[in-house]
Amino acid sequence: MGMIYKVFSDDMFEDEAKKIAATLSQMPTKSLAYIKHTLNYSSANNLEEQLFLEDEFQLKAAATKDFKEGVNAFLEKRNPKFTGE
Repeated sequence: MGMIYKVFSDDMFEDEAKKIAATLSQMPTKSLAYIKHTLNYSSANNLEEQLFLEDEFQLKAAATKDFKEGVNAFLEKRNPKFTGE
């Protein structure tokens, strides 16, 4: 499924896991939740149902403050500051 993209030795695992968690915490967390939700339903939905669900969550994501912040940061050529809103 492409879910595993890194493997760490036991002695590096905790530090590397913290780095990944720190990266994820700086991302638009509401959008990540929407992605996880649609992914969780993908194996049970047919194509039409999945596309409808993805459309629904794309509209929800586009209505967030984080979406607006991401667009503004891109246009202003700066790093975004997401708040989870």
